[in-house]
Amino acid sequence: MKFKMLDDVGSMFFQRELELVKTSSYDTLYADLIARNLFPVSNEGGLAIQTITYRSYDKVGAAKLINGYAKDLPRADVGGKEITIPVKEIGNSYGYTIREIAASQMTGRSLDTARAGAARRAHEEIINDVAFNGRADAGMPGFLSNPNIPTITVVNGAGGTPQFNTKTPDEILFDINDLFADVFQNTKMKERADTLLLPPNQWSYISSTPRSGNSDKTILKWIIENSPFLTSEDSVIPVNELVGAGTAGVDIMVAYTRRPDKLQLEIPYEFTSLAPQESGLEIEIPCHSTLGGVNVYYPMSAAIAEDI
Repeated sequence: MKFKMLDDVGSMFFQRELELVKTSSYDTLYADLIARNLFPVSNEGGLAIQTITYRSYDKVGAAKLINGYAKDLPRADVGGKEITIPVKEIGNSYGYTIREIAASQMTGRSLDTARAGAARRAHEEIINDVAFNGRADAGMPGFLSNPNIPTITVVNGAGGTPQFNTKTPDEILFDINDLFADVFQNTKMKERADTLLLPPNQWSYISSTPRSGNSDKTILKWIIENSPFLTSEDSVIPVNELVGAGTAGVDIMVAYTRRPDKLQLEIPYEFTSLAPQESGLEIEIPCHSTLGGVNVYYPMSAAIAEDI
């Protein structure tokens, strides 16, 4: 029997397979791509939008004590500015040969969904990279590349170096507390960071090193129990992207407020597989999504410490 890819039976079969492929790709989790977990995601706008704009307002003016006949009343007003970022499209595709589809029909075996997963993974890798580092050539902002987030360099310990693995537990606790205190104090108590991001080595070190020689608590456990800013070990997170992310390639740690009113990862249109298309002896499935980067509405709600 001659096989025709686009006859009624073949088309219905392939559409059912494609539905399974879509479900499988959306259900796949990628533990090492964690931008979506760290930055609240916004899907506002949809496919059509090409830019995202948000407005920032500031109250200006003053009041004074007056007498009943005063005419020179101080003026209060509201000033504002607009911040606009571009939205870029991400695209790729995957496909199956006509023979692969025919074999799947004959044997009753489902098509290999790994290709759909690979297509989705490629989109997520771009999203993850842009979320942390931005894309300067495209005008897309990233969290770590935001020039308005304050950056400090941690002080040397008694051993003469700033790195965690050369410091005492007391010195490490000071560095972490000092970073959160910077956010709190520099904003006149308006901001209270609630999340700490660490490179994996430094996270492992404080998670396994005792607070002191006679303590049964690790540095991490002790700081969670005593910090006015951190409430659980889940708020201290190891992040690969912090390794070498500082000036001259040093490791960094980040304190920030993980709430959508402070920052958002802009993904107006999530990964979508389009209708299958014939291309020679292959059936190709185009895929696309859109991305705007990370908008940090209140940069002072975060702080970066370098050379840990």
